[in-house]
Amino acid sequence: MAAKQGELPLLTPYTMGKFQLSHRVVLAPLTRERSYGNVPQPHAVLYHSQRTTKGGFLITEATGISDTSMGSANTPGIWTKEQVEAWKPIVDAVHAKGGIIFCQLWHVGRQSHTKFQPNGQAPVSSTDKGLPYEAFTPPRRLMTEEIPLVVNDYRLAARNAIEAGFDGVEIHAAHGYLLDQFLKDAVNDRTDKYGGSLENRCRFTLEVVEAVANEIGGDKVGIRLSPFADYMQSSDSNPVALGVYMAESLNAYNIAYCHMVEPRMKDVVITVESPDSLLPMRKAFKGTFMSAGGYGLEDGNKAIAENRTDLVAYGRLFLANPDLPKRFELNAPLNNYDRETFFTSDSVVGYTDYPFLESTA
Repeated sequence: MAAKQGELPLLTPYTMGKFQLSHRVVLAPLTRERSYGNVPQPHAVLYHSQRTTKGGFLITEATGISDTSMGSANTPGIWTKEQVEAWKPIVDAVHAKGGIIFCQLWHVGRQSHTKFQPNGQAPVSSTDKGLPYEAFTPPRRLMTEEIPLVVNDYRLAARNAIEAGFDGVEIHAAHGYLLDQFLKDAVNDRTDKYGGSLENRCRFTLEVVEAVANEIGGDKVGIRLSPFADYMQSSDSNPVALGVYMAESLNAYNIAYCHMVEPRMKDVVITVESPDSLLPMRKAFKGTFMSAGGYGLEDGNKAIAENRTDLVAYGRLFLANPDLPKRFELNAPLNNYDRETFFTSDSVVGYTDYPFLESTA
């Protein structure tokens, strides 16, 4: 849909499958570490409501699919009845303002420690190669016959998300977490049907997509991928081939969208100049394409105008500016984000205390 004269491309309506979006500014998934004991808290109701507009699209922070999926104390999960019930008022608050919200499903894989695992067991991964950081303990390689059990954990978590009222789920297959540990050849050193060739390395992730789509409907499923990223030593020798293969393979499942991280984001905080682009993946994927990674107003508008993407996900800017679409519309000044408060466990500071335009006037 072309923008009208004087209209910002980012603020034009968009139809994503059965969802009618009023604009293309998406709240990116942002880990906030304020879900005490892995249970979403009442303060998350305000946080999400603040960032909701009628017809706006939000993606929750990464949400654990099982008791073996976690890597930190205060990130949310969605595998227990208590967690499902705790998500309901958050979802209801978004829906009350006319917003659409997906739950991002997460398994950290080797980015964990025995203290976060049931009975102090080792975290699981595609490999038994550990990370050289004290925060993590060496993983245990998943056995071939165990992988369907993890696929089933994703399926059950997706079902739970729908029970909690979510409009859909986003499968987190980016940033060096479990699925990315299978996708990337720098990590995946397997010799079974889940390792070696590109097709084999992608098998697990595509099995998850198929299981989740079969459970809740492909029109309620998105996926996040970061083929170019080298986060937590998870890089690939041919990221373009990986990204294109995944984009083409995903077409078979008629999912709601494919969400990819820009090549310039080598890490979650490090931005580099890159000769690569997401265009080959954009062309290969037949559904809604979402881009993320260091976007501002100007390049977000340009990406939409040039048809390089359909939607743009904003993380830090949306965190610091709960009324980001309004600020973009008015070309108003933006609040600066405070990196020091990204992962504190405070229920207000750095979470729900960023001012709206009205309160700064």
